[in-house]
Amino acid sequence: MLVWIDAVQCGRLPKIFGLTLVERHLQALKRSLPRPARIVVDLGAEGQRPKIDPSLDGAFQIEWRQQPGDFAVRLQRFLDEAVGEAALLLDGATLPDARLHAALAPLSDSVAVLAPKDDERAAMVLLSPDHNPNLSIDGADLTALAVKWLAAGTVRAYRQEEFNGFIRKLRRTIPYYMFRVETREKAAKVEKFMFWSNYKGSTDFFTRYVYPPLVWISVGPLARARVHPNSVTIFSIILALGAIPIWAIGETWSFWTGFAMAYAMSVLDSVDGKLARLTFTDSRLGNFLDHGLDMVHPPFWYLSWAYGLGLSTLGWGSPLGIATILVMVFYVVDRMILKVYPTFFQRAFHTHSKLDGRMRTFIARRNITLPMFIIGYVFGYATQAFYLIVAWQILTACYHGVRTFWIIVIDRAHLKDRRPTDVAAALKHVD
Repeated sequence: MLVWIDAVQCGRLPKIFGLTLVERHLQALKRSLPRPARIVVDLGAEGQRPKIDPSLDGAFQIEWRQQPGDFAVRLQRFLDEAVGEAALLLDGATLPDARLHAALAPLSDSVAVLAPKDDERAAMVLLSPDHNPNLSIDGADLTALAVKWLAAGTVRAYRQEEFNGFIRKLRRTIPYYMFRVETREKAAKVEKFMFWSNYKGSTDFFTRYVYPPLVWISVGPLARARVHPNSVTIFSIILALGAIPIWAIGETWSFWTGFAMAYAMSVLDSVDGKLARLTFTDSRLGNFLDHGLDMVHPPFWYLSWAYGLGLSTLGWGSPLGIATILVMVFYVVDRMILKVYPTFFQRAFHTHSKLDGRMRTFIARRNITLPMFIIGYVFGYATQAFYLIVAWQILTACYHGVRTFWIIVIDRAHLKDRRPTDVAAALKHVD
């Protein structure tokens, strides 16, 4: 497959999270299979070649073409070279959902994708290998041409119904989107839309409603500075593990220092994921470090809280010691139970139904147990709050166990080919 990007406005358009629209196209194409054999970035006579990530040059052959001519002349020049080849036509002034590039790549017929909102004036076009070499190119830009080709039957319309919008990592379904971005005001609106679209459909209360303002003011500057999300993840690991010995000291100052480190880590835990997805810098190492930290640190936090409350003096046979053992054991049991559902459905447990999505809001997790313990500590009931956390963890494990047994053994939902439930709130499109 060959790709043509109309980048005549490159250099004059605002960036989205530190990346030009052209680079966002290239990054999306890098993640599509099969990858294109050659990409022509058509800068026209005045377009400016942007700086791109060096890895893109090694991913495929990129030709930066700078020749005069209006839209029709430049596109015709490319199509003359693409006879007998599939051709993907893109507009360097638009920001399409990055999943669309991968969705169109394996198609064998000619299709056009228009923005869900008509006033966005954005489009993508895929021409099949046997497309007519004498196509009529009658349009001022790709959107106008796509509309005319659709009316003439040259291409068919690609519909939302064909698009698999479920994102496993986010536990939600998001329809594809496409925007035309020509002003800073529009870029700001699109960035906010993309930011919120990268929140998980089922998550805890604090991640959804408390942390976002802090995450928002962090992601933009970090993206523009091209800070890699793995750097953020490593810093959050230092905070998460560093709080453990500090809490165990058991002094007032140490508890408050640990709380501050824990909350900073909790915010950064949202920042690194958003930063990775919004700047195409997600990686296996980053996912391993991020999710590994999420799974490993909570029981060690509970253990350090117990030591801070006097476990070393009271001993493991005390009520506090027994509670500590229980919370650590049931935390591990809960995690093991949650590994069962994905083996049948290839998606997370909390996407099964809206009930399960809602339960994810307040089940025993770090962002729920941490404020529970802090409130108890502030009012002089830290030990009682710890016992409450233990009970909450046991109840959470029991719910997941019973619910998983019901879904797989009683209801046998895995044999009924059910589609994932969209547990996310509806997204608002950019005005």
